[in-house]
Amino acid sequence: MDLIVNRADLHETRIVNLPAPALQPGQARLSIERFGLSANNITYAVIGDMLQYWDFFPAEAGWGRIPVWGYAEVVESTDATLAVGQRVFGFLPMSSELVVNVGRADAGGFTDVSAHRAPMAGAYNRYLFVAPTEQAGSADEDRRMLLYPLFFTSFLADDFLGDNDYFGASVLVISSASSKTGLGIARQAARREGLTVVGLTAPGNIDFTESIGVYDLVVAYGDEGHLPEGRAVYVDVSGSATVRAGVHHRYGDDLTYDMMLGGTHWDDMGGASDLPGPKPAFFFAPGQISKRSEDWGQAKLDATIGAAWADYAPWAASWIEFQHDSGPDAVAATYLELLDNKATPSVGHILTLTAGTVTAR
Repeated sequence: MDLIVNRADLHETRIVNLPAPALQPGQARLSIERFGLSANNITYAVIGDMLQYWDFFPAEAGWGRIPVWGYAEVVESTDATLAVGQRVFGFLPMSSELVVNVGRADAGGFTDVSAHRAPMAGAYNRYLFVAPTEQAGSADEDRRMLLYPLFFTSFLADDFLGDNDYFGASVLVISSASSKTGLGIARQAARREGLTVVGLTAPGNIDFTESIGVYDLVVAYGDEGHLPEGRAVYVDVSGSATVRAGVHHRYGDDLTYDMMLGGTHWDDMGGASDLPGPKPAFFFAPGQISKRSEDWGQAKLDATIGAAWADYAPWAASWIEFQHDSGPDAVAATYLELLDNKATPSVGHILTLTAGTVTAR
C-alpha cells in the first residue's frame, strides 16, 4: 500500500495497492511500522524536482511518494547479512513496505545500493540497526523519527552560519518561527553571544512561539518593518515571497545573508529576484556534513551532534505532544493539514499507513 501524490497538484492524493514484487538476490523487504510527518516532509515535496527527493521512491509517471523518517522491520531477506526480524531506522516512503538492495553493511547498519538511489546523499540511503533492547513504539522512538531529522538540519544550519561568523550580523531573523526546524535553529543560535534572535510567524502562533523562550523577539507576518535594527541574517523556513520581500526591504544592504531552508508557505514561493540585499542561497545540509567530516573527522562530528541531540531531546519533550494515527485516511488527512499550514505547532504526528490502533508508550 502506498500513498502517492500528484506532483503537479500536491493536494491530490491516491492510495495504490500493487502486488508485492518477488525478492532478487541481495534484497530485503521492510515492513514499515511508523513514521513521523511534519512540514519538513512538505518541503521534500515542494523541492522534490530541484533536489531529487521524488527519485528516492519512484512511483507511476506524474506521481510521487514523499519521503519520511521512520522505523521498519525486515520481514523477508535474500541477503545473508540481514536477518528477518531486524528493526531499522531510516528514510522511507509513506507506504506499508519497501524493498531495498542491501549493500555496505556493518555493525551499525547497511546502505540501500539501488541504482536509482546512487546519486543521492549517502546519509539518506543508510539504514541504522535498532538494538533488540530498544522499545518499539516508545516516546524515544517518537522523538527520534520526528524531531531528530529536523534537529539535525537545525544544528547544521546554525553551524554553517556560525562557521561564517554569522556573516557579520548581530540580528538573526527566522521565518516560520513556530516550526520545529525554526525553533531548533533559534535554540542553537540563542546560545551565541551578541546575537539577537527574532522569529517571524503567523499572528495566531505568536503566543506559542513566545512561550518556548528561545526568541528575543517575535514579530507577526506583515510587520517586518518592526524588525530590530542592525546587520541581519535571514533564515527562510517559510519560503514565502511576500515575507522575504518584507525582510529584504526592511534591511536592504544591512541584510548580509539570506538562507533558503524550507517551504512551509509553498503556495507563495518565488519572487527572489529584484530585491535589495543579497541573493537568496539554498542551504544543502549534506554539504555542511561533508565539510565538518573533513574539519573534525567522523568520530568528532558524531560525538558533537550526539551531545547536542542529548541536550535538545529533553527540552523538546517539554513542549511537544505526539499524536498517533493509523490508516490511509488519517495519513492523507494529516498530510493535507500540513500542506495547508493548518497544523498545531506543538503537535508532532506519528503515523502508520496500515489500519490499526497506534498508541503512545
